[in-house]
Amino acid sequence: MIRHDRRRVLQAGAAIAGTCALGFPTIARGQADKLKIGHLTPLTGFLGALGEYAVLGIRMAEEEINQAGGVMGRQIAAATKAQRMLERDGATVVMGEINSASALTISQVADRNKRLFMSIGARSDALRGKSCNRYMFHVDIPNTVMVNAVGKALLRDNMVKGKKFVTLTADYVFGHDLLRAAKIFFAANDGNLIDDELVATDVTDFSPYLLKIRQAKPDVVCSNLAGNQVTNLIKQYAEYGLPFPIVGFNLNTADAWAAGEGNLSGTWPTVWHHDVDTPGSKTFVAAFIKKYGKPPENHAWIEYVSLKIMAQAMSETKSTDSEALIAYFEKGAQFDILKARKGWFRSWDHQLMQEAYPFTVKPKGQAKNKWDFLALGPAIPGADESLEVLAPTREQNPCTM
Repeated sequence: MIRHDRRRVLQAGAAIAGTCALGFPTIARGQADKLKIGHLTPLTGFLGALGEYAVLGIRMAEEEINQAGGVMGRQIAAATKAQRMLERDGATVVMGEINSASALTISQVADRNKRLFMSIGARSDALRGKSCNRYMFHVDIPNTVMVNAVGKALLRDNMVKGKKFVTLTADYVFGHDLLRAAKIFFAANDGNLIDDELVATDVTDFSPYLLKIRQAKPDVVCSNLAGNQVTNLIKQYAEYGLPFPIVGFNLNTADAWAAGEGNLSGTWPTVWHHDVDTPGSKTFVAAFIKKYGKPPENHAWIEYVSLKIMAQAMSETKSTDSEALIAYFEKGAQFDILKARKGWFRSWDHQLMQEAYPFTVKPKGQAKNKWDFLALGPAIPGADESLEVLAPTREQNPCTM
C-alpha cells in the first residue's frame, strides 16, 4: 500500500511540477535514538527556485532545534533517502510541498494511512475546502487571503469599481483556484473581468498573451501565475512597455528578485518578507544571511517556522503520534512565527491564522542591493482586527472532516 501511494505522489509531482526532488518526511526511531525527518519539495521545474529556499530554511531550523537539545531529548536527523525510509520504516508525519496538485495527492495518502501531513507551501483554497481532511494542516496563507490582501490595496486606490480586468491564470489546480477567488472579489466589488487566459505551466513566451492584452485595453492586468512564470511575465511585460498597471494575486519574493529592479511594478501579496519589523524576524534574517550570504525568501521562512511548530507540538505532547499532534493543534495552541502576532490553527479547516502583507516597488535608486527593491506594506489584518477577517468563513468554506 505505501509503495503504491509513493508512486502516485511521484507521478503527480512529475505531471504537475516537472522533475522534482521528492522525499517523505519520516519520523521513526532510528540509529542513536534520533527522530528522522525527511523533506518533500520541488527542486527543479517552475517551482524549483522556491524549493531551494525551502531546503535552506528547514535545514537551519533543524540545526537550531538540535543545538537547543532536540525534541524530547532526541536529535533531529534530516532524511535524504526518504523513499527507502518510507518503505522500510513507514511514515509517521509528512511535511513539505509547494505544488497544490501534489499536496492534494499527498493529503489523500496521509488520510488513508492516518498520518499527519503538514502542508507547508501549497495555497489552493480547495485543499482547505472540499478536499480537506483531518490529517492535513496548512501553514501558508490560502488563495482567498492572497486575493483579499491585494484587493484591499486596490480598493484603497480606487482601482476596482467599474474597472476592466484581464487575468493570466496558471492552468492547474492552484491557478484555477486563485481565479475563482479573484472572480468572487471582482463580483463583490463591481470589477469587470473582460478576459482570462489559461497558461500552461511550461509556457515561457508570453508574447501571444501580451498582444491580446494590448488589444483588450484593460484598466488593470492581474497575474494568477506561479513560480518562475511570474518572473518571465514581469520581464516580458516590461519589455513590451504596456501602459496598463499590472498587479498579482500571487508572488514569491524569489520570483520578484529574479525579475529584477526596473521590471516589477504594481501591488502584490506575500506571507512574509525579510523586512518584517519584529525582533524574531530580524534575528532569523541576520542568522540566515550570516549562514548563507543572502536574505531568506518567504519559503525559507515558512519552512523554518513550520519545523519549529512541529517540534513545539511534539515536545509539548511528548509524542510523535498523529492523533496526539492533531488534538494539540486543534485546541488552539499558539506559535511564534516571527510576526507581530502569534499564529494558531483553526480547528475546523486546519488553516494557520496569521498576518499577510502587500508590497510594492521602491522608487528607482532607493534599493541598497539586488534584494532591496521591494517596499513592504503594513500587516493585514490590522492590529485591531481578527486574523480571520480575510479568510473564508465557516459558512463560505465547504470543508467537512
